[in-house]
Amino acid sequence: MIAPAMIRTITATEYVMPLREGGSLPAIVAGDDDGTYVLKFRGAGQGARALIAELVSGEIARLLKLPVPEIVFVDLDPRMAKTEPDPEIQDLLRKSEGLNLALDYLPGSITFDPIVALPIADKASLASSIVWFDALVTNVDRTPKNTNLLVWHRKLWMIDHGASLIFHHNWDGYLERSGNPFRQIGEHVLLRWASEIAEVDAGLAALLTPEAIEGVIDLIPESWLGDEPRFATIAEHRLGYRDYLMQRLASPRKWMEDAVHARTLRV
Repeated sequence: MIAPAMIRTITATEYVMPLREGGSLPAIVAGDDDGTYVLKFRGAGQGARALIAELVSGEIARLLKLPVPEIVFVDLDPRMAKTEPDPEIQDLLRKSEGLNLALDYLPGSITFDPIVALPIADKASLASSIVWFDALVTNVDRTPKNTNLLVWHRKLWMIDHGASLIFHHNWDGYLERSGNPFRQIGEHVLLRWASEIAEVDAGLAALLTPEAIEGVIDLIPESWLGDEPRFATIAEHRLGYRDYLMQRLASPRKWMEDAVHARTLRV
């Protein structure tokens, strides 16, 4: 079993440029470790929930040995807003004081084009694993219109999982809904290559033990939790994520079977 990564915390030292895409209004920033990152702001539209989805889904992908850039926590000083001429950016920086989230920036990477062949040797296994993962975390953002896949050094990289874990935008009956099929999987950009979804299912699920899932959920900062009225404490809120994911992983996995069926309709 692969243990969840320890997430580094850096301090943003410079707002380099905005990326005018995505609900979290991301930007390229420089860090005090001399690295460059794509920062997702806590003060953006979806707030901390988009950051939780990015963190949890990204680290689950890492447990599954899928290609995800390093995820870091980013401490943001709102005084950085004073150097920005754009009022919208100023407001975003002020609202995002404290802990935010970022992914390692992959300089020179290009967006994956579904018209061309996958730039990897074992296409079926990787595509199937990514489709399985996206069905698990209910990721609506991996379509031909918005692939959220980059090609960097001839390798495919998965980015931007802020729109996953859609259940946490409405907690009513979340455990009862945890096993539901993910209908949007039929629009997945890699579905035509994903011929081994049923074959990879058992091996991937085995990597996501209760201890592994709990380790990922424990990474969520306390300051990002506590805004859901149904939970009396932050600990209960955190447990809600764990319970949802564990029930979704329980057999039989109807969402996996639905993904297999969706592919048969596409090919």
